[in-house]
Amino acid sequence: MVAGEAGGITQHIGAYQVKAPNGSKITFIDTPGHAAFTAMRARGAKVTDIVILVVAADDGVKPQTIEAIQHAKAAKVPMIVAINKIDKPDAKAERVRTELLQHEVQVESMGGDVLDVEVSATKKTNLDRLLEVVGLQSEILELKANPKRAAEGTVIEAKLDKGRGTVATVLVQRGTLNVGDIVLAGAEWGRVRALISDKGEQLKSAGPSTPVEILGFNGAPEAGDRVAVVENEARAREIADYRKNERRDKAAARSSNVRGSLEQMMTQLKTAGAAEFPLVIKGDAQGSVEAIAGALEKLGTDEVKARILLAGVGGITESDVTLAASSNAAIIGFNVRAHKEAATAAEQAGVEIRYYNIIYNLVDDVKAAMSGLLAPELRETMLGNAEVLEVFAVSKVGKIAGCRVTDGRVERGQHVRLIRDKVVIHEGKLSTLKRFKDDANSVVAGQECGMSFENYQDMRKGDVIECYRVESIARAL
Repeated sequence: MVAGEAGGITQHIGAYQVKAPNGSKITFIDTPGHAAFTAMRARGAKVTDIVILVVAADDGVKPQTIEAIQHAKAAKVPMIVAINKIDKPDAKAERVRTELLQHEVQVESMGGDVLDVEVSATKKTNLDRLLEVVGLQSEILELKANPKRAAEGTVIEAKLDKGRGTVATVLVQRGTLNVGDIVLAGAEWGRVRALISDKGEQLKSAGPSTPVEILGFNGAPEAGDRVAVVENEARAREIADYRKNERRDKAAARSSNVRGSLEQMMTQLKTAGAAEFPLVIKGDAQGSVEAIAGALEKLGTDEVKARILLAGVGGITESDVTLAASSNAAIIGFNVRAHKEAATAAEQAGVEIRYYNIIYNLVDDVKAAMSGLLAPELRETMLGNAEVLEVFAVSKVGKIAGCRVTDGRVERGQHVRLIRDKVVIHEGKLSTLKRFKDDANSVVAGQECGMSFENYQDMRKGDVIECYRVESIARAL
């Protein structure tokens, strides 16, 4: 699965069916294990009957593993632990079992009720044993579904395919789905033109627990939407339109500045001062777009945040470029490209389009760009102190303070504070620094010099002058 994806990391959710040694069929839903794909893992846990938690024997329990455990517990789904990569020399299966105890996952060898299997995916070690354990668990759970009813299921992923139009990967959970059925998923509907299995074969019908690609939707449904068969087109259109309007109203309510509670007003005031980084995101699949939007929103702080104007599936179109141009936004394409007209329009409008195929590169680049919007940090470095011994009035120049440098050094052009009776009475810059009658760049401790300040004349005998340098340091998120 990984071999086909950029960077050798799983970035899409997929569904596959395999035959177990006892002849029964098992459907696997493969979810990415990386940190950005939280929503995909949550969806995977909700639609499955058994969760297989894959933990690398050389890596141990990672933050994503803990999160997957929480998803499985929230969905109240039984778990089987597959300890992978046991063929590696630094593999420690016992360490994995011990680490899982900290997260209330007790495997059988540790006196618990969670089954575990040591496997190696590359060497195919114990994979048949894993399938046996899944079969055993399903028998205990008595998993049954009625195939003689109208089909119901869940959208696992949806994308726009150039030759085939909208393609939705659906897991049928109850009933049987047939070619020609009218289906409704979220705010989209369509007539099933074709059912394609995970091996690319055309099917006439799909029973419970079968993953299929459905062709025929009029638009890409959202991943996680429930799929149901509807009796006729008119009913499907009516429900879809109602849901579309409801979604539009919710989005409008969110974007309008509702006064709301005092707490909401305070939050709005806080975020109103934040610099915004507007983006238009287009991706090849619904789940990936959702993961990217989630990862970018997490980057935000009180000072800077990403504002996603549009997150959609499919190639970059002229309307995307128009939206980006009107909002000074950049366009991000994940595994998709701009149409020829859109690329030309973007060049004319000066809109930047960036293409990515690995989610981490995308997040890192946006993070670096957002860091550029942060105000730099100003750091003071103390240079030295001087004491005013006498003040002279010089014609055409104004007042000059005759000083002795008491410690460190003073430098011309640097920042100074004038302190009288322990109170700072002026902050500014040192405009003139003289040693006898010559200009000097810096004067060190123990030497005497003449100083004058930019736009300030009221120096007095006994005043203390602090000289310091201010450095501007770029900040990062």
